[in-house]
Amino acid sequence: MPNQTTSASARKLAFIHTVSGLVSEFEGLAKEHLPDWKPFAILDESLLRNIIERGSLSDLTKRRLATYVWSAVDAGADAIVVTCSTLGPAVDAIAPLCPVPLFRIDEGMAKAAVEHGNRIGVLATLSTTLVPTVDLLKRKACEAGKDVAIDDVLVEGAFQLLAGGDVEAHDAQIRLALEELSKKVDVVVFAQASMARAVRGTAHSLPVLTSPVLGVENVKRRLEQR
Repeated sequence: MPNQTTSASARKLAFIHTVSGLVSEFEGLAKEHLPDWKPFAILDESLLRNIIERGSLSDLTKRRLATYVWSAVDAGADAIVVTCSTLGPAVDAIAPLCPVPLFRIDEGMAKAAVEHGNRIGVLATLSTTLVPTVDLLKRKACEAGKDVAIDDVLVEGAFQLLAGGDVEAHDAQIRLALEELSKKVDVVVFAQASMARAVRGTAHSLPVLTSPVLGVENVKRRLEQR
């Protein structure tokens, strides 16, 4: 029995981040939901910055992400989570080749959104995240055998405010957009983990789903099923 405990506590969970502010948040979530796993972080903000500058996810960025994935494996990771939803399509492409379980953070949120209703609202602060999020929702709806209508909204300028350090203005814009979108849908999805803070501790008339907690809970379920 002690050997099993030692083996379990030695398992390593790598988080690959593109936003520095999320490193401590996911470390805390891992300790809460996956206490037998030891988290460590890999951070490269230029991955997301390059996608924003180019306006799309390039093959070069996919290759760079793959390099980080294999670096995590070489560092002893037993499972890997990519916390940037914009990189979701790259994660899907890399996962079949990865020798350890590789997860995109928004999968759990997408599954939950499909379960909550047929009219799904999506808020994003980056256009490059909006498309992969909508595509993932459609795929999960298809897997669940449901027909869904998706209303997506880009909160213009909010990401630039966050990047410039004006967190309060960023959060205020998201809350305003949420108020308008809530009138049309059954559930609202925040496309980026960096948006979750904007509604933390506030009440809403309908479910508002964010990826950090739902994503880590999904990783836990998937790992337990293996």
